[in-house]
Amino acid sequence: MRARLALLVAAVSVLTLIAFLVPLALLVRTVAEDRATVRATADAQSLVPVVGTADAATIRLTVEQLAAESGRPVSVFLPDGTVLGAQTPRTPAVALAARGQSLTGESAAGREVVIAVQGRADGTGVIRIAVPQHELTAGVTRAWLVLALLGVILVLIGLLVADRLARTLVRPISDLSAVSHRLANAELDARVTPAGPPELREVAGALNHLATRIQVLLVQEREQVADLSHQLRTPLTALRLEAESLRDPDDAARITAAADGLERAVTGLIRQARWRHAPAQPASSDAAAIVADRVAFWSVLAEDTGRAVTLDLTPGPLPVGVAADNLTAAVDALLGNVFAHTPDGTPFAVRLARAAGEAGEVVLTVADEGPGMPAGAIRRGASAAGSTGLGLDIARRAAQAAGGRLELRAGPQGGAQVLLRLGPPTSPDA
Repeated sequence: MRARLALLVAAVSVLTLIAFLVPLALLVRTVAEDRATVRATADAQSLVPVVGTADAATIRLTVEQLAAESGRPVSVFLPDGTVLGAQTPRTPAVALAARGQSLTGESAAGREVVIAVQGRADGTGVIRIAVPQHELTAGVTRAWLVLALLGVILVLIGLLVADRLARTLVRPISDLSAVSHRLANAELDARVTPAGPPELREVAGALNHLATRIQVLLVQEREQVADLSHQLRTPLTALRLEAESLRDPDDAARITAAADGLERAVTGLIRQARWRHAPAQPASSDAAAIVADRVAFWSVLAEDTGRAVTLDLTPGPLPVGVAADNLTAAVDALLGNVFAHTPDGTPFAVRLARAAGEAGEVVLTVADEGPGMPAGAIRRGASAAGSTGLGLDIARRAAQAAGGRLELRAGPQGGAQVLLRLGPPTSPDA
């Protein structure tokens, strides 16, 4: 914007100066020509008494003296055809002046002033003074250079003033943009100080009001999520009590462990919903331990549904830059999709290994031999099988939190293959 304003001011200034300086330059040239013509006319007038009354010798002496002083060619044409002074041929202007008419005319070398001298006994004499071109334009070039320099200085001053004014306009806009980016990065305490023209101050006030409103809405949403999550503890407590009453100790222990895990997830959800700021310490977890634990949990259901599980885990620890609760939810989402979207008896494989060529990156691969997943399944809320469509999005956000990504491919056996790439933990100073 500053460049555009400067360009606009420069264009207006140049056009204004052209409209002002071009006529002034022409006037300077005209004044210089008129000044030289007036001086030549005055010199010619000074010869009139001499030419009208003196003899030829006196006239010649006076003409030579005047030519030496003025530096211009001076000629006197007597009625008998004698030419005194500069020997120049008779021009049309001289012929016209011989009839008694004084005039100023243009010549090839510049300008000529001819004056008719009447009163001589032998007829009309003519005085001719030639004004050379360099005398007509004396000082014009210097005056034009001064005018051009003045125009350049005025344009530069206009650009400087325009830049100062544009800066006062652009700075509030830049502040608005910076605060908008901070709000987009979840810095909801960012505010802009109203400045600049009234319109920009109004926009700044509206942006501050929007940020405050977003904070209020997020607080309300967090409280609602926390309240809903807290209400889940009552059925979880009932589920734990029912599990403890089971006769089979293995079933009781397994269901109780699942209820405890669900309660930990609910507790983590409540804590996360009440956060006002991001945690100060970077997140980290052991991918090998978490994947092994979740595969063991889902293996019981796989055995009940007749699914063969192929497990290939690199010995840990395999640290990744995502919290344990988030990674657990992501792994459960990927494994849960296998059970939800493939028929019973469909085998699947889970592989966890370090990525080749990537420092510290870990890749979790979940592949099945089912019908595969539809295109666009990673979009949040997208579902073609009646589910909520949030499972793959949970995994995607966990991968992004660890500096990785989620990839959906066709499996080697024709089913779906999901790759969860997880980056290493970041240091606190990173």
